[in-house]
Amino acid sequence: MPPKANPLRLNSLQRKTLAILQALADDPRTSTNFPETGEVLITQFPPPHGNHFHVGDAVVMAKDATGLRNEAVWRALERKGLARGEFPIAIHLTPSGLLYDTGMRDQILHRHSH
Repeated sequence: MPPKANPLRLNSLQRKTLAILQALADDPRTSTNFPETGEVLITQFPPPHGNHFHVGDAVVMAKDATGLRNEAVWRALERKGLARGEFPIAIHLTPSGLLYDTGMRDQILHRHSH
């Protein structure tokens, strides 16, 4: 039987936010890995310019990233064991948060082939 999609029942804003945080966690310019705990600390949040911002080689529309500055979203991710937040300064993604399949990455992280 395939794993259940969205087993923690994250809402759309929480899923979008987690997908962006996972992408930020993949970028050494915005995050620090802690191998001893398996967590990644994100301390750099790219500034938007116009209606978007860049995460690595992807573009994220600002309308999809409102949860990055929303304390309630951070707290929800904490309650579900996906993150530990120091709102609004930094957020730790737990191993569970790093591996959670949001199903949103391809929808909100826009990459252009050249």
